[in-house]
Amino acid sequence: MKNNMGTIATDNREINLYYNAETNKGMQTLAYLQSSEKKVLAIDLSKTKVTGTQWTELAERLGKPIKELVNTEHPDFINDYGKSHKPQSNKDWLKVLENNPKVVTQPILVHGDRAIQIDTPSEVLSFLEEEDRF
Repeated sequence: MKNNMGTIATDNREINLYYNAETNKGMQTLAYLQSSEKKVLAIDLSKTKVTGTQWTELAERLGKPIKELVNTEHPDFINDYGKSHKPQSNKDWLKVLENNPKVVTQPILVHGDRAIQIDTPSEVLSFLEEEDRF
């Protein structure tokens, strides 16, 4: 199922979660969000195609270069590109993300203009508490 969404729509009443349903971290992060009172738009990277423009926008919101969204230690990355392959340009990194979104380092939460990467699913709680102060 492919779904090209264009640029990232944000709604201050809704939290977007970019995650991989095939990972424990992704599923636990989704569970934390769903247990909150917030409206959640869950984008499962294993099923939904995210465009290069959207990846670029996510990286900008996170304040990170695109290459930092890629886990170069992920078995799929190593299998597809080898241990020593390091793309040089943003365009090359975007191709990696578009062709193999499983290599995304961790779930990404977007709410309004804010975005964070989730290292541990419980971080969702502090993100939600912080959001409630705005």
